[in-house]
Amino acid sequence: MMGSIDSIETFGLVDGPGIRTVVFFSGCLLRCLFCHNPEMFQMKEKNITVDELVKRIVRNKPYFKRNQGGVTFSGGEPLLQVDFLLEVCRKLKQENIHIALDTAGVGIGKYEEILELVDLVILDIKYTDPVGYEKITNHKMEEVEKFITYLNKSGKKVWLRQVIVPGMMDNDDYLYSLVKYVKKIKNVEKIEFLPFHHLGFEKYKRLGLKNPLENVEEMGKEQCEKLFQKFLEMYKEAS
Repeated sequence: MMGSIDSIETFGLVDGPGIRTVVFFSGCLLRCLFCHNPEMFQMKEKNITVDELVKRIVRNKPYFKRNQGGVTFSGGEPLLQVDFLLEVCRKLKQENIHIALDTAGVGIGKYEEILELVDLVILDIKYTDPVGYEKITNHKMEEVEKFITYLNKSGKKVWLRQVIVPGMMDNDDYLYSLVKYVKKIKNVEKIEFLPFHHLGFEKYKRLGLKNPLENVEEMGKEQCEKLFQKFLEMYKEAS
């Protein structure tokens, strides 16, 4: 069995606990307005076997042990290659390697099976209501809702990420809706606000793709932190 991998990053420090090997799967069903990895929209040709990928990950096992790290499967969307991902995860569990899944929750099923094998889910929240979600992702919200149902049943640890785009998520109404949305997700250990940036803009030019947010200003880190603190206050009040 083979999979389509865009790239592999070693010594990642932000996609889960400890030092991590981050594997970026190619292919995604969403077309998020704020995506900074448009090169991963289309699934490329299959380019690596299960055993080859496992070998590359296990090579970094000594670093994982020293820093309580592991592997993070990201993308693109790993859940679009779920059979390949399942086989890789089964072999990694035999090596006692911590597995994190960074996902938008929009795959092709077998969520219960994959959630049995992962240790942490990093869920990227796109928007909190169906109308806004479809405008931002060009995809309906039903699939991520299905994934969250399985995620809640799994009891696995969850980190949540929300990109903050000026004019979209930087207002009290959205923050209140986010509080309600987060409340329905169980076992949340961490919530992160990520400021919208222009780091992926050159990729759109290089690929000849229209950048839907090319005229939107970046979100300042300081402003993003203020919004996060306001969100936390709202969250505590709602508890």
